[in-house]
Amino acid sequence: MGTIKEEAQAYEPQEVKNISELDKVPTDLSIEEREFDKDDGTTFKIKIVNVKGEDYRIPVSVLKSLKAILEDNPNLKTFKVKRNGEGMKTVYTVIPLA
Repeated sequence: MGTIKEEAQAYEPQEVKNISELDKVPTDLSIEEREFDKDDGTTFKIKIVNVKGEDYRIPVSVLKSLKAILEDNPNLKTFKVKRNGEGMKTVYTVIPLA
């Protein structure tokens, strides 16, 4: 550890993109859970996948929709996600790809 000044100058915020930014998502990607700190000192966990060195958040609603799709099509290899809205009104649509 260095000084506060050195730490501040070297600081780069963790950037996590959204899974809807990917053109297609393989169903066999490894998923992990990460914990982040909020400004108020509390923590929260999110599910992410890493694609080509970039982290992408997977909303729970995407996993829920994908589960329903996989019940009818367990051999699904890829899908994509469309995102509509912002904030608490964001809706994700999972689209199976051939």
